[in-house]
Amino acid sequence: MYLQRLLQFVGWPITAGVIIALLALLLFPQLRGAQPQPQTPPNGTANPHYGVVSYADAVDRAAPAVVNVYTEKRVVQRNQDLSNSPFFRHLYNNSNTPQQERMQKTLGSGVIVNSSGLILTNNHVINGADKIFVLLYDGRVTNAELIGMDSDNDLAVLKIQMENLTPIIQGNSDNVRVGDVVLAIGNPFGVGQSVSQGIVSATGRWNVGVSEVAYRENFIQTDAAINPGNSGGALIDAYGNLIGINTAVLDESNTSSGISFAVPAKIAMESLHQIAQHGRVIRGWLGIEGGPHPRVKGIVISGVDINGPAHLAGVRPNDILTHINHEEIQDARQCMDLVNKLIPQSKVKLNLIRNGEPIEIEAIAGERSNAQTKT
Repeated sequence: MYLQRLLQFVGWPITAGVIIALLALLLFPQLRGAQPQPQTPPNGTANPHYGVVSYADAVDRAAPAVVNVYTEKRVVQRNQDLSNSPFFRHLYNNSNTPQQERMQKTLGSGVIVNSSGLILTNNHVINGADKIFVLLYDGRVTNAELIGMDSDNDLAVLKIQMENLTPIIQGNSDNVRVGDVVLAIGNPFGVGQSVSQGIVSATGRWNVGVSEVAYRENFIQTDAAINPGNSGGALIDAYGNLIGINTAVLDESNTSSGISFAVPAKIAMESLHQIAQHGRVIRGWLGIEGGPHPRVKGIVISGVDINGPAHLAGVRPNDILTHINHEEIQDARQCMDLVNKLIPQSKVKLNLIRNGEPIEIEAIAGERSNAQTKT
């Protein structure tokens, strides 16, 4: 009886101690000599630095496709320093004044879009250049040939003859949303390839001043730093896919101010394909301009080019254009997009309201040149 009571008295502390020890070994594996397993990020990819956000994988995918672009342009100037002064310039306005040539150099960036060597960059980077050089990610340098330009979108297409090129992976710029993380890759100030990070601040931005006609513009706005030399570089998403070509900043000092713009990749690639095929971008043209109507969907025609396609078809000022090829017009920008997609010399159905009465006429689409400002 005494032995039974003694076992009951000392047994419960021993049992409790064993339970506590087992719980401690389960909760603290280092006590049993085992190393804790690293946590796995939500995306399922093992990362020993989980908890530290990194876009290194995205940069690794995209960086080899981003190149540095250097240009040289011959500039003729007077030898005398005083010739640049407004007070003495009239003394040097004659053909006998000695002149000298110097090479003006510019820098920018570009993006390799296919393995055949086609590169997208900005028109303002290479405009007027006598020589164009491209520095690849792996250190190789080569001459580049200008294939064509799209001044409306400040784009240019270059061609290089090199092997073992790494083209960028195409993303879907139509799916870009405000708040998406983006990275800008380029050659700011000529320091070499650099990466800056930000978010998408807005989409569909226009009236930026890149195109002569504001409503032709369509930019992705970002706060990722884009400085001189970044122009023509890649704007990528957090996975390394191309979503835009860096183009402009909203700052008169020509330095990044947190408001930067990129041409959406879809628009840039459409221009590239046309330039590669035709040497230029082919856009439809009707020769009209107009603005919104307060009560009716469509645009009120305010101007018609004499002998333009719309004029020859019978379109008049104050007509309300409601449909093009049976597609309803929402605003001037959407109308421009519809006209741009017209095939020159193709028949176009135009639905109008004239003096309150609906009419339908047929026009023959023309081809818009860079000098034409009407749709």
